[in-house]
Amino acid sequence: MSMSAMTTTAEKKQHDIGRFHILRLISRNRLALAAVIFLVVVILCAVLGPWLMGDLIDKPNFRARNMAPFSFSQGWAYVLGADTLGRSLLARLVVGAQNTLGIAFCAVLCSIVIGGLLGLVAGYSRGIASAMILRGADIVMSFPSLLLALIVLFSLGPSITNLVIVLAITRVPIYLRTTRAEVLEVRERMFVSAAMALGASHSRILFRHIAPIVVPTLVTIGAIDFATVVLAESALSFLGLGIQAPQFTWGAMVATGRGYLSTAWWIAFWPGLAILLTTLSLNILSSWWRTYADPQQRWRIELARSKKGLQEKRT
Repeated sequence: MSMSAMTTTAEKKQHDIGRFHILRLISRNRLALAAVIFLVVVILCAVLGPWLMGDLIDKPNFRARNMAPFSFSQGWAYVLGADTLGRSLLARLVVGAQNTLGIAFCAVLCSIVIGGLLGLVAGYSRGIASAMILRGADIVMSFPSLLLALIVLFSLGPSITNLVIVLAITRVPIYLRTTRAEVLEVRERMFVSAAMALGASHSRILFRHIAPIVVPTLVTIGAIDFATVVLAESALSFLGLGIQAPQFTWGAMVATGRGYLSTAWWIAFWPGLAILLTTLSLNILSSWWRTYADPQQRWRIELARSKKGLQEKRT
C-alpha cells in the first residue's frame, strides 16, 4: 500500500472516530439529545411529509370542521384536530415543515454565500471596494430587519422568491462582518505571506487559502441563525406577507387560526408549538456545538461526561 493511501485511510479512521465521539457526547446530554431527535423528526417530516400525507392537506371534510384534538372518530390523521374546512392539522403540520424549513434554509444559504463573498473582498481589499461594501452593510443594518422586510414585500408582492430574497438580505451583514473580521486576522498569517511571495494570485489566496478557514465559522453561525430566520418567516407569514395560499407554512397556519382562539384554539396552537420547539431545539443544539467547538470551553462537556460515567459505575 502506498504512503498516500495509508494517509488517506488514517484520516478516514480519525474522522470516523471524531464523528462517533461527538455522537457519544450528545447522547450523554439529555437536552442536546432531545433537540437532535426532534430536529431529525422535523427533517423527516419535511422530506417525506408531502409523499405520505400530501393528499390530506387540501381535502375538506365538513363533518370534521373545527374538530377538537385527540379524537379518532375521523381516523388517525385527525388526532390533532381539524381546521375550519375540516382539513387534518396533523397532515398540514407535517407538510408545512417542508416550506418552513425550505425557505429558512434557502435564505440562510444565500446570506452565507453573499455575505461570505462580500466579506472576503472587504477583509482582503484595502481600497474603496472595502469601504463601499461596509457602508452598504451599515445601510442595511440601520433599518430594523422586520420593517425592511415589510417594506420590500409590500412593494414587490408576497411570494416565495421575494421572501427568500428579503430574509437573505436582512441577514447578509452578519456574515459579511464575521467574514471580514476573520479575513483581517488570517491574511496576516505566515502562509498567506508565503503564498504572496510565491506569486499566487489574489483570487487563489482568497479561495484556496483563506476561505477554507472562514467557512466553518460561517456554517456555525448559520446553524445558530437558522432559528432566527424561521421566526422571521413565521412572523411575515402571520402578517400575510409571506407565502400565499394554497401553499402554507407554520406561520400562515397560526395566522389562519388567530380568529378562532376562543372557539378552536388548537388551529393556532399546534403550528405555534411546532415553531417554538423547532427554534428551541436549534438554540439548544447551537449552544452545545458552540461549547464543543471552543477548545477553551470543551472541558465543560468532557467534565459532565466524566461525572456521568462515575455515577453509572457507582450504581
